[in-house]
Amino acid sequence: MLVALYNRTFEEHHIPKIRHIVELLEQHELHLAFHKEFYERIEPYLNLKTTPRFFMNGADLPKTTDMLFSLGGDGTLLDTITFVGGANIPLIGINLGRLGFLAAIPEEEVEEAVDSLVRGSYTVEQRTLLHLDSSIPLFDGAPYALNEFTLNRKDSSSMIKIHTYLNGEFLNTYWADGLIVATPTGSTGYSLSCGGPVVFPQTSSFVITPVASHNLNTRSIVVPDDTVISFEVEGRADQFLCTLDSRTETIDDKVQLAVKKEAFSVSLVRPDEHNFLKTLRQKLYWGIDSRN
Repeated sequence: MLVALYNRTFEEHHIPKIRHIVELLEQHELHLAFHKEFYERIEPYLNLKTTPRFFMNGADLPKTTDMLFSLGGDGTLLDTITFVGGANIPLIGINLGRLGFLAAIPEEEVEEAVDSLVRGSYTVEQRTLLHLDSSIPLFDGAPYALNEFTLNRKDSSSMIKIHTYLNGEFLNTYWADGLIVATPTGSTGYSLSCGGPVVFPQTSSFVITPVASHNLNTRSIVVPDDTVISFEVEGRADQFLCTLDSRTETIDDKVQLAVKKEAFSVSLVRPDEHNFLKTLRQKLYWGIDSRN
C-alpha cells in the first residue's frame, strides 16, 4: 500500500506529531511518498527505514497511490484537492490545526485511525466539487473547489453588484461585499459564518449566500446541483476577487463566470467510528452547556 503525505504549514511543535504518524505508517510496512518541499523540512527529524518517493504536484503524484494523508488543518486538505484531481485517490485529514471539519481525525486518535485503515475498517465518502467556467484561463488548470466559489470586492470599501442567473434565468442582483456558492461540504465553512444553512454532505445541492448584503431580506438560497449559476459583476473599482477554496484570482468586470457541478468527485476517508453528526456536535459545540 502506497501512502502519500502532505503538509503545508510546517511548524516546530508539529514535528513530534508528524514523526509519530510516519513511524506508525512504517510499522505497518506501508510505502511512503512525500510532497518534496514537506520532506525537505521534516527529513532531519526522521529516521526512515525505506527510501520514500516524492511528488511536487498532481502530475507527478504516483498513480499507484492508495491514499493521501493531509497533515494539518482544513486548508491543508483543500490543497490536496488540486493534487488528486479526478484520479479518485482517497484523502484522509489528520487535524494538526484548530477546527478541523474536513481534517476530522484529531492527533490523539491517529493510532486508531491508522489501524482502521490497515484493517480496511473505514468508509469512503464521495464529495461534490464545484467547477468554474470562465472566459479567461484562471486557477492554473485546476478550476474546481471542494468548499466554495466566491466573488468579493477588492480595492474599494463600496459594495459591488452581482447579477446572478440560474440556467440563464435571472435570479437576483446582490448588493453586497460578495457572494458565496458553497457545496454541501462547504456549507459548514464561509457560508455558515455568513448565515447560510448546514447542508448534509450527501445532499445534491449548492448554497448561494451573500456576504454582508445591503438588502436585509436577502437570505441564502439552496438550489439543485445540476444548476449552472452564472454572474455579471460591477462596482466602483476596476477589479474584483474570485476564489476557489483558498486560492484567489483578480478579475475585472469583463470576465464571464459560471459555476456548475464538477464531472468528478473527491473521495474523503473517515474511520467507521466518525460521522457527520458527531463532527457537528464536536466542532459546533451543539448540546454543550456554555454556562459552565
